This record gives sequence, C-alpha cells and structure tokens, in this order.
Amino acid sequence: MGPALSDALGRIKPSATIAVSAKARALKAEGRDVIGLGAGEPDFDTPQNIKDAAIAAIQSGKTKYTDPDGIPELKAAICAKFKRENGLEYISSQIHVAPGGKPVLFNALLATLNEGDEVIIPAPYWVSYPDMVLLCNGTPICVPTSAEDGYLLSAKALEAAITPRTKWLIINSPSNPTGAAYSAAHLRVLADVLLRHPQVMIMTDDMYEHLLYDGFEFATIAQVEPKLYDRTLTCNGVSKAYAMTGWRIGYAGGPTWLIKAMGNIESQTTSNPCSIAQYAAVEALNGPQDFLEVRKEAFKARRDLVVSMLNQANGLKCPTPEGAFYVYPSCSALMGKKSPSGKTITNDEEFATELLEQEGVAVVHGSAFGLGPAFRISYATSTEALTTACERIQRFCGNLV
Repeated sequence: MGPALSDALGRIKPSATIAVSAKARALKAEGRDVIGLGAGEPDFDTPQNIKDAAIAAIQSGKTKYTDPDGIPELKAAICAKFKRENGLEYISSQIHVAPGGKPVLFNALLATLNEGDEVIIPAPYWVSYPDMVLLCNGTPICVPTSAEDGYLLSAKALEAAITPRTKWLIINSPSNPTGAAYSAAHLRVLADVLLRHPQVMIMTDDMYEHLLYDGFEFATIAQVEPKLYDRTLTCNGVSKAYAMTGWRIGYAGGPTWLIKAMGNIESQTTSNPCSIAQYAAVEALNGPQDFLEVRKEAFKARRDLVVSMLNQANGLKCPTPEGAFYVYPSCSALMGKKSPSGKTITNDEEFATELLEQEGVAVVHGSAFGLGPAFRISYATSTEALTTACERIQRFCGNLV
C-alpha cells in the first residue's frame, strides 16, 4: 500500500486537456501520424520586442527574488492596461500577479472559500474551474447552457442557481471551450441579477479578451456595472494574446482586501513569478500592440475554415464562435453508431478515443468540460494541419454506421 494521500486529492481528477496533449505526444513518439488539436496555446511565437526585454532583464541582473505578487513596473503596466482597454481604475495595491492564470484563480478561491460555499460555473466550462473549487473545499454548482442560447448563461438560470451559500460566479468570456462571448448587453442583464444578491462575488476570466471576431466588442462586468466593482476580480494574463503561455504570467485587479489575502497565499506557496517573465510582460503590455490585429485575422480565417469543414461532416453540428481559438461541435447525432473497428460509440469520450485511434486526430471530449456529447478543437495551429485534420474527421464520421 502506498503513502496516504489527502482527501482533497481524491476530490479532483487530472486535467483532460493536458492528458489529451500528452497522449498525442506519446503516439507521435511511437511514430504515429498524429495531429494534436487539444492544446490551448497559440502556435505563433512570442513577439521579438518581448523576447528582447527578457534578454535585457537577464543581462542587467534582474534575476533575483521580487515582491511575491509582482514587481511595481508590472503592476503599473497592468493598471495602465485596465484603464486604457477596459475603463477600469485600479491602483497597485489592487493588482495581483501570479505565475500563470491558474494560480490567480486558485489564490482567490483559496482565500475566500469555506466548506459548503458554492461557486456558480456555467457549463461548458474550462476543465480546471470545478476542480479548483473542490480543492479549496467549496462546492461547484455547474449550470448547463445550450448551443441554441449561444452557450451563454441566462439571467433566469443565474437567478435559479444562487443560494445563501453562493460565494462566487465565474464568467469566462470569450470562453474556453466554446469560444462564446458575452456582450455588454448580456452582461448588463446578469449584473441586474447580481445586484439583488450582494453576497455573490464575480470572477471574470478574460484571458481571451483580444481574440474576438466579426466586430464583436469585448466587455467585462465591472466595466458594464460599476456598482459591482468592489465585488469583482477581473482576471487576465499575457498567455494567449501575446503567445506567452510558457512564460507563466497571470494577473488580476480587485478589491484591496482580497488582493492582500491572495498575496499572503502566494507568499507562502509559489512566491514571486519568474522575474525575467515579469519584465517581459511589462513590455508586452506597454509595447506595440499592432500585431494583435494581424494574428486575430489569421485566427479568424482558421475559425471559418474549421467551422465550414466540420459542418460538412456527417452528424456534426458546429456553431460559429465569437472568440478565442476553439470550436465546440456537437456529435450527439453520432451516439450509438459503430466505427470500422466494430466499437459502438456511446459517449463523446469514446468518440474522441476512436477518432485518435482510427485517424490520428487528438481532440478533447466535451464531457470533460461539463456538457456533451461534443468535443473541443483548438484551431491554434497551421491551416495545413487543420485542413488535413478536418478531412480526417469528415472521413471518420462518414465511416460510422
């Protein structure tokens, strides 16, 4: 018998998105021709000016410990970003910097949740939200949305989910995994519900803010309803827009009492984010932003290609997302069908497994995100790879009987 593990560990499961990417890499190492569409990271390189800033930081000796929750220069850059892009006024004592977006969310939940506290999470959701809540001894309340409603939480569903134990609502826009985004008008309706329930705090995960298409304008709830400012933690990071996933810098703006508590946790856990990555993030936020539009257009073209090809596949139905770099097609019409291997597909995990085995395309099954039968594709890869992958998916679906 192995060592005793904590009860908390028994409440969670490994990240499905990381597991899919690992399996794809393992099959590639065996010589299989695999196209991995599971990873949620841009295939573009980090812009040169950001790399140069990191190199300059190294060469000037900025390689020591920093303040646990971020250097003053980065906090100032984040304050400027929030004011410039979101109309939100924060001062440095309201800013938290952590080694990635995940620790920002986790620090906030750990700082606030007690046993029995509830966190409302619209489904489909990013895989880590419920598990983080469970790790922090809270109770995730997952509220299903539908493709017909654009995968957006309705005011009615939010009102029905709130109880005296509700501590947080998590809003992720644009969404991972669906790419759905909340307009200012939709956030306004949700805000009206939240104003009636002063005990509920709001955590906005705005990581895909700069990846919105077709003229859709980004909005975040503290901007839409200033009365919620003191109850909102506005979370973001440099990972997606600036192609800095491996640099591990996430940040948030919020009420001073919460930011201080999150800083206390960080001082006893990770301590400061990498000093070099922090100086790179200063340049990312303060430097030229013109490349964002160029890359966004490339992502839009890929989105349109993937949506079109998936909707031509037998039994798939793929909505056109407003943002991020994911699509979330439904495969419900294919449940109960049999693959050429003789296996009957009864759920979306089996669909994804069989697709990987038969055609060498790695996707993430929708039930991992709390709503299926569906699957998530990341189109943050080359047009050539996406075209080949979608052709394989079309063939796979066409061979199901």
